[in-house]
Amino acid sequence: MIMGKIALLGTGSWGTALGLVLADNNEEVMMWSHREEAALEINEQHRNHKYLPDIVLPEQLRATSSIQEVLSGANIVILAVPTKAIREVIGQINQYLAQPVIVVHVSKGIEPETNKRISEIIAEAMDSTLVSAIVALSGPSHAEEVCRRMPTTLTAASTDIVAAQTVQNAFSNLNLRVYTHDDIIGTEIGGALKNIIALGAGISDGLGNGDNAKAALITRGMREIIRLGDAVGADEGTFSGLTGIGDLIVTCTSQHSRNWRTGYRLGKGETLEEVLESVGMIVEGVRTTKAVYLWSKELEVSMPITTAIYGILYEGKDPQVAVDELMGRQKKANIELNIVII
Repeated sequence: MIMGKIALLGTGSWGTALGLVLADNNEEVMMWSHREEAALEINEQHRNHKYLPDIVLPEQLRATSSIQEVLSGANIVILAVPTKAIREVIGQINQYLAQPVIVVHVSKGIEPETNKRISEIIAEAMDSTLVSAIVALSGPSHAEEVCRRMPTTLTAASTDIVAAQTVQNAFSNLNLRVYTHDDIIGTEIGGALKNIIALGAGISDGLGNGDNAKAALITRGMREIIRLGDAVGADEGTFSGLTGIGDLIVTCTSQHSRNWRTGYRLGKGETLEEVLESVGMIVEGVRTTKAVYLWSKELEVSMPITTAIYGILYEGKDPQVAVDELMGRQKKANIELNIVII
């Protein structure tokens, strides 16, 4: 046991998977769910059927529906809730937390209207006397595989390298290898924007466009991520690592990916409303697409793939028409320098 009590807020698929890892590592971890029935199911049946129906959870992994209980005595607080719920949950943390903690977030999104990354939301909304450091834990990872203890790598990114190392130590084992990094901006940008490109990869697959098209979309999508990252102060080298190309590959190529599955069904002709209603879980890329599309206009950053996906999601554009428009744009050179216009 390394850190004393760890409070993990959120019992979705990824939060539950991280709870399993911490329990495997003999950390003192307690999970919080806003649904009492979910907490009871974890405690009594050692299951989370809604998100991970085939997984048996460690018996020592405990949950509660009382946020006051989960925060009491915690040294680390992990936010594993959707981006849109971050501010609401932080309001409750401010009310019940009594001591400074390392705040770890594992969500991947950009807040619409403010264009804030999650670490910026935390810094703005959380009582500063309660925050000793902020760490983003991100990388190419599916909860289903982590729960089956399949080899996975993540990055703990923070401007406080000691805090990043603390998180690294808490999560690392023979199944999960965690690296540290000091570029939290690039880590968060890569994690959020890869969901947009994954929607596009799913749409392309749904249209039957094949592997050539998907390879091109992933490659050119990476250029869009880099361009926005450059505009907001990220280290370009971050995007060649786990939280850049690594996360992009896994999200664009796996049927575990909620964003890929959503895009695939859109490519098959379903409406966004139909897909989201049947998925029953947050698809972060949908909200992030709108935020990043508007943000790119404000920053004057060229993001044609993001623009096309925005048109499909929010303007009712036919997916095949969007692809035809991308392919028919003005011809460009494929010289990848610091400034590239796709």
